[in-house]
Amino acid sequence: MTTCSSVIADSGVKFGTSGARGLVTDFTPLACQAFTLAFLHAMQTNFKFTTVAVGIDNRPSSPDLAQSIISTLEATGLDVAYYGVLPTPALAFSAMQQNIPCIMVTGSHIPFDRNGLKFYTPEGEISKADEKAILTAPIPVKELDLTPLPAVDKGAINTYKRRITELFSATIFSGKKIGIYEHSSAGRDIYASIFTELGAEVIALERSDQFVPIDTEAVSDEDQTKAVAWSKQYGFDMIFSTDGDGDRPLISDENGQWLRGDIVGLITSQVLELEALAVPVSCNTAIEKTQSFAKVERTRIGSPYVIAEFIDLAKNHTSVGGFEANGGFLLGSNVQYNDKMIAALPTRDALLPGILVLAAALAKATHISEVVAALPQRFTESDRIKDFATETSQAVLARLTKDCSELLLAMSIEDKVVDTNTVDGLRLTLANGDIVHLRPSGNAPELRCYAESNTRAKAKKLVVEALKAVQTL
Repeated sequence: MTTCSSVIADSGVKFGTSGARGLVTDFTPLACQAFTLAFLHAMQTNFKFTTVAVGIDNRPSSPDLAQSIISTLEATGLDVAYYGVLPTPALAFSAMQQNIPCIMVTGSHIPFDRNGLKFYTPEGEISKADEKAILTAPIPVKELDLTPLPAVDKGAINTYKRRITELFSATIFSGKKIGIYEHSSAGRDIYASIFTELGAEVIALERSDQFVPIDTEAVSDEDQTKAVAWSKQYGFDMIFSTDGDGDRPLISDENGQWLRGDIVGLITSQVLELEALAVPVSCNTAIEKTQSFAKVERTRIGSPYVIAEFIDLAKNHTSVGGFEANGGFLLGSNVQYNDKMIAALPTRDALLPGILVLAAALAKATHISEVVAALPQRFTESDRIKDFATETSQAVLARLTKDCSELLLAMSIEDKVVDTNTVDGLRLTLANGDIVHLRPSGNAPELRCYAESNTRAKAKKLVVEALKAVQTL
């Protein structure tokens, strides 16, 4: 008997920090069907439902994966709400409001030849325990005949839009000019209408027919140059964009300077006046230095770890949230804002921070750059080595954890290490306050480096030198 667990184990698809990821060629119809049945098995243990929601991003391979998933769901007798191309948080939020599970077909920012699946319970993102249940599901599976994709339901997009637009008056952004860098983002068809509905003048920028793997943690030199040029040409107050599946924001100030994701999250949390935060260990230490929050808990990198902390934080705090260095903002509790309630959304979201960063500048009658400048001036940078095997990354970090002197020597660093943190990878804090953090990506064969210093140039230099050093070790 062929079981879901054996098919998944042999597929080459693995869970990372943001769902199951693998080569497109690994997501065979049988593999997709095995993941779907295993997910249902895990969900039906704890939840009752008759419908499952499904959405996709703009990758060319995503409709085929969705077809296998939906055919499997229908074969089990379940109803399917197919929402087509939409942001991951839009699918998750709509499913949570309906108290049903959902599956998002997306590879986010990873290379073009890959794709992925994100799974949600009726209460939000699956946990690590849910992942284990999916991977070990002992139920039988066999390849099914595929049925055509059903008609697209626009309901989830409308629900997601209302969550934001109902918070403000229709003229809140009157007089503001916003650029929407559309590329191949899953939310590119809705962002302009949202900002327009709130009164802004919107100009759409560079929609692409080819999939563009935007990584909000490692913005390309090309995209940095584009943003500055666009701002000069159009006089924008802000440029808004996201990664491929619309759960990580990419936001620029009025000068076309892209904001770091953790700075976006920090500003958003301040605007919402959250009491407690859960953030990964890689985030900027300006978070604590603002003294804006009663509690800040540091976690491993990945939204499941951030979400896991929400349960404990909610025991002692009425408003809870979190974010990642990539900018994805997670709202762990309902929050009052503008005398209205924002419903919790414990998964990464790009839209709410995009709106609230501009609202923060508006409230202070200033520009976004000045809102950022008012924060404690700690600067973070990050980059990655692509096509760097996970096993190689792990071996290098194991060696450096025992003795990091060869890394410091290769980087010409003479300062002493005053703190070594191995919560996720290897994070070294130097006597002068500089931080160098190395870790394997949880989603792709890449080695990431995060650095923090008192100037942007120094942080960038640390990243460049650390990655160069690793390749010589």
